[in-house]
Formats: sequence, structure tokens, C-alpha cells
Amino acid sequence: MKYLGHFIKYTSLLIWAFIILFPLSILFLGSFMSLNEFSSSQGLRLPESFLYLNNYSEAIKESNLVKSFLVTFTIILVSVFLSVFIGSMVAYVYHRFDFKLKKGLLFAYFLVSAVPMVVTQVGTFNIMTGLGVYNTIWAPILLYVGADVTMIYLYLQNMEQIPLELDQAAMMDGASYFQIYRHVIFPMLIPATTTVSLLKMLSIYNDFYIPYLYMPSSDLPTISTAIFRFVGPYQINWPLICAFILISILPMLIIYLFLQKYIEKGLSQGSVKE
Repeated sequence: MKYLGHFIKYTSLLIWAFIILFPLSILFLGSFMSLNEFSSSQGLRLPESFLYLNNYSEAIKESNLVKSFLVTFTIILVSVFLSVFIGSMVAYVYHRFDFKLKKGLLFAYFLVSAVPMVVTQVGTFNIMTGLGVYNTIWAPILLYVGADVTMIYLYLQNMEQIPLELDQAAMMDGASYFQIYRHVIFPMLIPATTTVSLLKMLSIYNDFYIPYLYMPSSDLPTISTAIFRFVGPYQINWPLICAFILISILPMLIIYLFLQKYIEKGLSQGSVKE
């Protein structure tokens, strides 16, 4: 039975690794193929030459990659900063204070997250147009800035490890509630902040629906919408799309590798109470 358990465990891991890596391998191989070569092989064989880099140069040029990255990361930086500020303060208030309808308001966060986004888009679209931010960079920022349930939950779990005595000591020194949050609570939430920031960045970076709906202008491309430049009415240039996707993966991959240890700490911290 012991060997059977090991066999099932490693077999399932290999199958899962294959499921994840197989599409990436097609992207990698397809990025070195011409359109005719990709059409004949569907990216399921080795390219004729790994030195065929035309797809990468054309993808960078035709997608306006520099501007796409600039617009995308501007949205990410502003949205993540405001979202972390709001989310951490909401968690601070929920964890440290008692007030009426506390449980009801927390339930409202979960309830809103359970409603599909498309259901509320008519009202949301009218609000964005009414505010005059439609087809500007501020429309997606306002939509992304909301603190989601995952962010609040992770902050609440991590705040369990911050003793109330620290708040009381700071209050005895004359600190206000905001000063306690700024100088005591938030510095101790750095691992959680790193985790929720990366999750938020990935969500914004990969989102296509909101930028496509609220920033249709070709002057405001994002990484997710710039890929449509390679989709024609009669033909899709798959090798260019493969090269563009591989290029677009690199920034978030580098960020994840640098922040990996903080992310693991942020996810594990607060899972065990002392």
C-alpha cells in the first residue's frame, strides 16, 4: 500500500505538470515558427530554427509594446496602492473595533463578490460615463481599487498575530488611531501586503474585460488588449501571438521570483494561532 500511495502521488504530480507545461511548450515552440510552419504543425513539433526571431521583433513593434506596458503598469501601481490602503484599513477597523452591523457589513463584502460582474455592468457603465472617466485610464482604476474579499480575509488572518497590547502601548504614548495603523499595524502586515499586492497585480494584468469595455481607444492599449492587434478578420497570426504572450509573461514572472519568499510568508502567517 505504501508503494501504491507513492505511485499515485507522483503520477498525479506528473500529470498535473504536463497539463500546465504542455500549453507553454506550444507557445515556446510556436514563437520560433513562421505562419505557414505553424499552420502545418500547430506547434506540435520542433521549429526549423530556434534562431527565427522575426516573431519577437514584429510582436514588439506591431503591438506598441512599450506603451502597452506603460499603460498597464500605471493602472496596476495606482490601483494596487489605493486598494492596499483601503483594504488594510478596512481589515484594521473590522479586527480592532466593535460597532453595530459589523457582521452584516462583512457579509456584504462576501455577497458582492458572489454576484457575477457582468450582472452589474449596465449600472457600472452608466456610473463611469456619468463621472466622465469612460475611455480614460481612470475608469479601470476606479473599478480595480475596491478591496476584494481575499485581500480583507488575508489581512484579518495576519492581524490575529498582532497583539492588542501594541495598540494600547501606542495609545498611551498619545498616538491616534490612524497613527497606530500607520506606524504599528501596517508595518507588521508587510508579508500579507506583498501577497495581496501580487494577487491584485496578476488579476489586473490578466484582465481583458474591463480594459476592453472601458478603454476601447487604440491610444490606451494594455497587455491584455494589445494582443487583438494580431487577430484579423480572416486570419489569426498565431506565431506572433505566441511570441507576444511569452514576452508579456516575463515581467510578472520576474516580480514573482523576487517576492516569492514574502508571498509564502504572507500566506502562512496567521494560519496557526499561538
